[in-house]
Amino acid sequence: MNLFDPIVKATEIGQLVIKDNERKYYRIPRPGRWYGGIATADCCGCNLKCVFCWSNKPRDNPEKIGTFYSPEQVFKKIIDCARDHNYRLLRISGNEPTIAKKHLLKVLSLNDKTKYLFILETNGTLLNEEFVMDLCKFRNFHIRVSLKGTNPEEFSMLTGAIPQAFDTILGNLELLIECKIRFNLAVMLSFSPEKNVVMLKQRLKKISESILEDFEEEYIFLYPHVVNRLKKTGIKPLIAYTSGRR
Repeated sequence: MNLFDPIVKATEIGQLVIKDNERKYYRIPRPGRWYGGIATADCCGCNLKCVFCWSNKPRDNPEKIGTFYSPEQVFKKIIDCARDHNYRLLRISGNEPTIAKKHLLKVLSLNDKTKYLFILETNGTLLNEEFVMDLCKFRNFHIRVSLKGTNPEEFSMLTGAIPQAFDTILGNLELLIECKIRFNLAVMLSFSPEKNVVMLKQRLKKISESILEDFEEEYIFLYPHVVNRLKKTGIKPLIAYTSGRR
């Protein structure tokens, strides 16, 4: 397998899913039970190729799937959905929201004037210093960083990305802590022996004990297309859910 740099990959995918300040979405809005109820806009395109990813065609064929929306259009659709279902939470999900940074920042600025909390779900690869400084301007949001594995080797095996990107993500967590941005860390543990989990927690503790206070265990759902992907790679999960929706 040819490993790729997710920072470079983000630029490549961005050329397919960003047009000026518009971003491609394939499902909007989507009401959901997660977090106790949340209004979601599902975007196209990701800079990782996780073998367990529940997104299918929108991730692998972003140039063929979806429709471009402005930040204002996206925000109106998800906030109307939240009002219709009496939700207090909003998010962009489906793939990697931070690929379209300017678009995302505009959505956050629109939401900062409301009572709704925006959940920014991200793989964490693009949370560099410049972007984190931009995020510091907002208060009405929370970041959920989804870490794909417990060490560089697992991360690379599961995502197809270079192992160095794992350390980049951990470094980005330090930036979030320094800027006092609210976040929690969710870690994919379906492929991790217990010793690897212990070692990761030791490493996280050195960054900040606060990370372990809201440490979220994440496990894969065995959707049919996920099972097919796993069979092709020969990677077998140690733990998985057999049903459910994100």
